[in-house]
Amino acid sequence: MNDHIRAPRARLTARLTSAIYFALLASLVITTFYPAPVEDVSIALILGVKLLPLVFFAVHVVRGHNRAYIWLSFVVLFYFTSFVVRAWLTEGAFAPMLLTTLTFLLFTLAMVHLKVNRHTITASDAQ
Repeated sequence: MNDHIRAPRARLTARLTSAIYFALLASLVITTFYPAPVEDVSIALILGVKLLPLVFFAVHVVRGHNRAYIWLSFVVLFYFTSFVVRAWLTEGAFAPMLLTTLTFLLFTLAMVHLKVNRHTITASDAQ
């Protein structure tokens, strides 16, 4: 963490967001191989499609950049939508429910971090 963290409570929200972010990445990798990988499709291609949109934010999420949290939230909404549909279609199977929960938590924690870490305008800033 560095100077992008403006408030003491923001350190906690940044750490929690990072933990959920990496848990989501790990879950996406695990669900690629479990219960069984899709046959006749490149594993590298599947992992690329699943992970690349999220991996671009890794450094910025760890550093607590507000702008990256904003863009990450937009991307996470697409993941959340697809996981909700998959959870519905599989009638609440464990993996889609886990991924839905992780994306919900990631979005929520990112928003909380942005709220806690926002820049407050002081009288000296206004001049």
